[in-house]
Amino acid sequence: MDETGRRVTRPVDAAGLVLIRDIGGKPEVLLGRRHGRAGFLPDIYVAPGGRVDPGDSAPSGFPEPLHPAVAKHLRTGSRGRPALAFARAAIRETFEETGLLLADAASASAGQDAPWSSFASAGVAPAFAALDFVCRAITPTYSKRRYNTRFFLADGSKAIGTLAGNGELEDLAWRRFDALGHLTIVDVTEFVLAEALRRWRRRVPPGREPPRLFCYRGDTARWRIGDGGTWRTPTPAPLSATS
Repeated sequence: MDETGRRVTRPVDAAGLVLIRDIGGKPEVLLGRRHGRAGFLPDIYVAPGGRVDPGDSAPSGFPEPLHPAVAKHLRTGSRGRPALAFARAAIRETFEETGLLLADAASASAGQDAPWSSFASAGVAPAFAALDFVCRAITPTYSKRRYNTRFFLADGSKAIGTLAGNGELEDLAWRRFDALGHLTIVDVTEFVLAEALRRWRRRVPPGREPPRLFCYRGDTARWRIGDGGTWRTPTPAPLSATS
């Protein structure tokens, strides 16, 4: 129970990936709309992502050079889950939901299981080194479905393949930030996108800055920098004004 007497559901570990690319001097982000039958955030636009599966704790079969600082921050609140499990989940979910491979240089390594076998078939390696840990977001205690989501950022120029997916996300497309005003986007996604865009614009290297923690006290959203920063109230500007 929380302080109001409401039953609290334990959050499920999840991971998401914000991909931003430069097209004609304008930043674009990859977003899709969760279908209307989704049990969580139906008809809401989100970045690709989903829950961390047991298989994400197994090595991909490729080099996995996650930045040490990123790995360190991922261990906070992980309840012993390997840091790389979150990174693998973000890359895997992105491939499943969008058809895109977050790829690095050519590789002769051979992952045996999906999605790693798709990287092997393409002759590339997953771009673990390109992942920055932007934010850990925890849904409110009163939510029937709760997620403890680690959001990563990577340059969209590393995403290869044909944009498609498994149907989890509809209306999937690269969108300019100055054209997001008409989309239905929840507060946590707005916060994550704004932070990701700030880092992308400033070319902040992976691991240089600690992630933000976004959560709720009752019905009120709050955030802080790292594990011991001062709590702040989100004051998001419209994403359409951030380009």
